[in-house]
Amino acid sequence: MSIQFDFSGKNVFVVGGTSGINLGIACGFARWGAKVAVASRNQEKVDNAVATLTALGAQAFGVTFDVRQFEDVEQGFVQVADFFDGDIDVLISGAAGNFPSRVNDMSVNAIRSVLEIDLLGTFHVMKASHGYLKKPGASVVNISAPQAFIPMTHQAHVCSAKAGVDMITRNLSMEWGTDGIRVNSIVPGPIHGTEGMARLAPTPELEKSVTDSVPLGRQGTVDDIANAAGMLSSEQSSYITGAILPVDGGWSQSGATWFMANMSTMLDKMQAK
Repeated sequence: MSIQFDFSGKNVFVVGGTSGINLGIACGFARWGAKVAVASRNQEKVDNAVATLTALGAQAFGVTFDVRQFEDVEQGFVQVADFFDGDIDVLISGAAGNFPSRVNDMSVNAIRSVLEIDLLGTFHVMKASHGYLKKPGASVVNISAPQAFIPMTHQAHVCSAKAGVDMITRNLSMEWGTDGIRVNSIVPGPIHGTEGMARLAPTPELEKSVTDSVPLGRQGTVDDIANAAGMLSSEQSSYITGAILPVDGGWSQSGATWFMANMSTMLDKMQAK
């Protein structure tokens, strides 16, 4: 269920906003009256996302860039600024990559790819964005993961990258606070129907294990995350910055550790066949 916020006249840029959780966030802001831009590496996904946002009644724009390439990110912000014809009120940074693998089975290029997308990509987006953010008043929300603070087998690469993302959030909340820019992180738990869930729980047995491990007894929805992004970016949260907010039905309290141990055993059995 989508909560109602009023972002009429606001400019919202969702990096990674062409699929899954991030598209859900972009759709939330579109429904709440914002002018919305999205970005990802895939032009077809960008075009489809813009069509979806336009169908919701938003003025929408899409740009294609790879967050690993700083110069491309910089140029993307130039294009988005031209579309907005004004400062960015809300920036959501959500580009991410993941796959389950033990460290001993992971190539150097594989871990480098996740670190470059998640951690270096977040740094690139933050660095390129500052000159375009409304001062004072902008809200920045980075999309993190429970792996940032919960060690999980088959996830050392994501644990490392997302821990760095949360520290960038905390550092920038201090450095940009004097500009009146708030910087927070959302930590999604298991979100139904997303690519992340498909990767971490590729079988019905693993998916049931996920649901069973959530204290509230259900997987989340993309609307749950969009609502959290809307709340953190609203005037009602004007004194919140540097927060790392789990939106996970209590999963990170204990269920995440239980599930990941269960997942590790199941994946090892699958790979041994």
